[in-house]
Amino acid sequence: MASVSVEAVRKRYGALEVIHGIDIAIPDGEFVVLVGPSGCGKSTLLRMIAGLEEISGGSIRIGDRVVNHVPSKDRDIAMVFQNYALYPHMTVRENMGFSLKLRKAEQNVIAERVQRAAEILSLTELLDRYPKQLSGGQRQRVAMGRAIVRNPQVFLFDEPLSNLDAKLRVQMRTEIKALHQQLRTTSIYVTHDQIEAMTMADRIVVMHDGIVEQIGTPLELYDTPANLFVAGFIGSPAINLICGVLRRDGGRSWVATEAGIDLPLDGAAAGHDGQPVVYGFRPEHLTPVNGSGLPTRVEVVEPTGANTFVYAELGGAQICGVFSERRGFTAGETLHMVPQLDRVHLFDAASGRRLVA
Repeated sequence: MASVSVEAVRKRYGALEVIHGIDIAIPDGEFVVLVGPSGCGKSTLLRMIAGLEEISGGSIRIGDRVVNHVPSKDRDIAMVFQNYALYPHMTVRENMGFSLKLRKAEQNVIAERVQRAAEILSLTELLDRYPKQLSGGQRQRVAMGRAIVRNPQVFLFDEPLSNLDAKLRVQMRTEIKALHQQLRTTSIYVTHDQIEAMTMADRIVVMHDGIVEQIGTPLELYDTPANLFVAGFIGSPAINLICGVLRRDGGRSWVATEAGIDLPLDGAAAGHDGQPVVYGFRPEHLTPVNGSGLPTRVEVVEPTGANTFVYAELGGAQICGVFSERRGFTAGETLHMVPQLDRVHLFDAASGRRLVA
């Protein structure tokens, strides 16, 4: 196993720069997820770490070795792709052991490693089947088994669950996390699905337009997003964001909206009087109240079983509340709600940066 260090890395295609000087330090044994919308540069960065793309500037280290010009096959990494890339004419056993065969490993070594990987991934009963005889989830486990037998310093995952149905994705992400907890191999995982990132990662790297917006644990990103992009990208349903102007009067603070609604703040809120801001709160941090609070008009009610999602209009803005109590919400009713003041997020409207007291 080894650490991975990305230092001031850039990527250009001609005059077009798509990665703008990224710095990421990944300790030995950590599971890091690169997440962001399509085109943010996460897969390009992963391919540069793998040696499948040349870097245009900066350096990449695996362990103590700079690997900028080291061929992919000599970087001691193993990659699991979105498409399983299994050889259809080979059995599961042969697919998993093929990379070791190319390295001219001893047959007993190949057999031992394949058997161990098969036991870890519950593939023992499938070793003599061909890929066409497997389900999508089983094929993905074979692809992971092929990576495991190499005993690499680093695992790289490039959206490995994108081709699976929703139920199987949930199962497979649990299996991948359990696999990492067992092997403790440094792992870098790319996805556009923030739920995958939140549930699997030790730390998340949020990328946007070729830069890193924020790095942190899942709960750090959720509870203290550095800017509006991270706040809006992390969390489902999405955070509620309302534009307004910060107002102060003595020890009291609030955000005044164009619709004439005053959004409450606690006295320790950052920012100066008259500053344009964006007021944010998570859907689960709203509480229904009787007769006081923010007046909202309920538009859509979505019961999901454990929770009820209520989509409502507040002074021209669309907001969402998530409630666990069984209550008869009705479309068209006026519902008064208050946000938990210690969970409110305030952002500068011009820069998008989080305001910190």
